[in-house]
Amino acid sequence: MNAASGSVVMTAREAMRTAMSDAMRDDPRVFLMGEDVGEYGGCFAVSAGMLAEFGPERVRDTPLSESGFVGAGIGAAMAGMRPIVEIMTVNFSLLALDQIVNNAATLRHMSGGQLGVPIVIRMTTGGGRQLAAQHSHSLDGWYAHIPGIKVLAPATVEDFRWMLKPALADPDPVIIFEHGGLYAATGDVPTVDPGLPLDRAVVRRAGRDLAMITFGGTLPTCLAAADELATDGIDAEVIDLRSLRPLDDATILESVARTHRAVVVDEGWRSGGISGEIAARIMEQAFYELDAPVGRVCTLEVPLPYPRHLELAALPSVERIVGAARTTMEGGEFVGATASAAPGRTVPR
Repeated sequence: MNAASGSVVMTAREAMRTAMSDAMRDDPRVFLMGEDVGEYGGCFAVSAGMLAEFGPERVRDTPLSESGFVGAGIGAAMAGMRPIVEIMTVNFSLLALDQIVNNAATLRHMSGGQLGVPIVIRMTTGGGRQLAAQHSHSLDGWYAHIPGIKVLAPATVEDFRWMLKPALADPDPVIIFEHGGLYAATGDVPTVDPGLPLDRAVVRRAGRDLAMITFGGTLPTCLAAADELATDGIDAEVIDLRSLRPLDDATILESVARTHRAVVVDEGWRSGGISGEIAARIMEQAFYELDAPVGRVCTLEVPLPYPRHLELAALPSVERIVGAARTTMEGGEFVGATASAAPGRTVPR
């Protein structure tokens, strides 16, 4: 505990556990449900110890049926509860896509505003942990395509701690994507809610030469790339989107107006991804501010490999981000520039 600043150092998984526990102490309507969240403590140890405090009625282990328990969570939300539903990985959420897209996201509209679905769905996302293609993809951008839900992507320990409270207060579905590579990250977290709006992006590193736009697990990679670019005299600004739906256009455009260049970094695939949406919005709203085409660095268009060297080659890396930034600074062409690579259900924690 840092008494002078009113903050505490914790890991991201501890921050989310603290957020869930505080919410359950404050509101008897809040409960957690999902696979292995109880006695096992969550496959990434996020809910470790919560069963002992809150009991099996409020920390509920579910069968291996994403469609079933997400549907149960939607029903509980409609009946007045405030469920937190944990899906082990984003890949498994596809088994509940009908519940999320056709029910949770649409019921307010289809009922003429009579019904809300105040549910929070947490999913682990992202690669870099050698868990192969069925546990490692980044489908965050898919969900950002869907009206009727909010999509959040915490990248800092502070956001892991403080995003959940306003998400639970939202009258509509909120999906929180937690990058598995961030769970062990540590950070200094304020003990009082800073009150940052969920739909607001944050400039994590100020710069004058180009805007580097990212979210979730690629934020640390972008900050490292910005540090390397600084040694060449390139001052990159790094924007943490935090929210993918809605997107904070204003912060992105303000940065582009200052820097006149942009690179979007996304761990999802390039084709049809949210990086293309962000690039299109920049072109539509700030075309005459640009001194170079908008660059993109994404995961290569393959199912994520298991071998460590192949997985790292497929994911956005410091080397690829630095290369894209230098191309942008030179005003070069991006055709193919960001496509080349640099040379059981219970998931291990």
